[in-house]
Amino acid sequence: MEYKQSLSRRIVIAFVLVTALVAGAFAIGIVNVVHVVEERLITGELGGDLDRLLRMDSVESWRSQPEPDQFFYYSGGVGEFALPEDVKHLPPGFNEVFRGDISYHVFVRTVDGRKYVLMQDQRGFEAREQVLFAVVLVGFLISLALGGLLGWLLARRVMAPVIRLARQVRHRDQLLVLAPPLAPDYAADEVGEVAAAFDATLGLLREALTRERLFTSDVSHELRTPLMVLASSCELLLENPGLGERGRAQVLRMSRACEEMRELVHTFLLLARAQPANSSEGQLATLMDVANDLVGQWRSAIEDKGLRFEYHVNGALPIGYNAPFLRAVLGNLLRNALHYTDNGWICLQLQATGFYVEDSGHGIPEAQREAVFEPFVRGVEQRGDGLGLGLSLVKRICESQGWSVSLSAAESGGCRFQVTLGGELAAAV
Repeated sequence: MEYKQSLSRRIVIAFVLVTALVAGAFAIGIVNVVHVVEERLITGELGGDLDRLLRMDSVESWRSQPEPDQFFYYSGGVGEFALPEDVKHLPPGFNEVFRGDISYHVFVRTVDGRKYVLMQDQRGFEAREQVLFAVVLVGFLISLALGGLLGWLLARRVMAPVIRLARQVRHRDQLLVLAPPLAPDYAADEVGEVAAAFDATLGLLREALTRERLFTSDVSHELRTPLMVLASSCELLLENPGLGERGRAQVLRMSRACEEMRELVHTFLLLARAQPANSSEGQLATLMDVANDLVGQWRSAIEDKGLRFEYHVNGALPIGYNAPFLRAVLGNLLRNALHYTDNGWICLQLQATGFYVEDSGHGIPEAQREAVFEPFVRGVEQRGDGLGLGLSLVKRICESQGWSVSLSAAESGGCRFQVTLGGELAAAV
């Protein structure tokens, strides 16, 4: 998986890398200069000492001896002045020779066919050189630390307006029509351009949301009149003594459908107003009351299809919820189970934290379970003339009320929709 660094971290990394490059170049340059200076200084020093020794007429008449840390050899020398094997092959000029763990600076000069060699122990020089290299290393590390600190401070300064802009964009008030523009709060730089782009995009989004809410409100409002006419007609028909039992059953069914449509209209109106989760607007009802009502409405349709309907109550709490929303969620889940189950059973079980609807239908593959909650997405079989909006409505209602809905596979292979109620909790009823 690709790991993406944040912008502030990339700024810090860039500063550290630039600092490492510059400080590393300086450190390498210092080391190279030290080696060049070392060779030149040692060459001058040893060359001078060798010239002093060569001015002596003979070994017996030498008034000056080599320094305590120096060795002097020459061709034809005897005893301690004889040329050792490890220096015989050295060319004239500056050289280095290692004897065990000790290194020596060596200066070779040939005069009248005779080779003269002066060696000097360089342990003292190497000790000073190591101190210099340690100082260079410490300076390099300090430079990296300062580069990282400077990058962090600069990243905070650079990212401050970006973070502020992100918080403003995420604020829920930005979707309000009267929300102030963002661009005037920023300078005319790159962040200002991003703020202006957000203003344009948020403006389009506000217009789209306004159109959607107006459309939903207008449609819901206009549907109320024909629904009232249908409901009134059903009441008048039920008062007719000549209506037979079969006709009365059909009229009652029409009346229940009108009531359900009125509740759906109210649900759409509440969603269009974007009521917060703690809103107390609307009729409150307990989960058991809503479930009992819907069970009475759907049991006959389920059993008429040849399915077994199971209804269990396991610790449902007497807490009031928004009745239209709860009816819409539970009703859509029961309708969905009936629509996609041909054989077996449908089960509704109430729990202390919510409820679940389970069926023995064909189920939904795991890869498609999240997608079925999106608008206009239908099950794999796509039965009937539905538009694939039922589960989308369920998800929208749950999100608006602080509830949660999830889909998993039932033991029988069908679907299990689990709804956890929370967020909008009224007083116990």
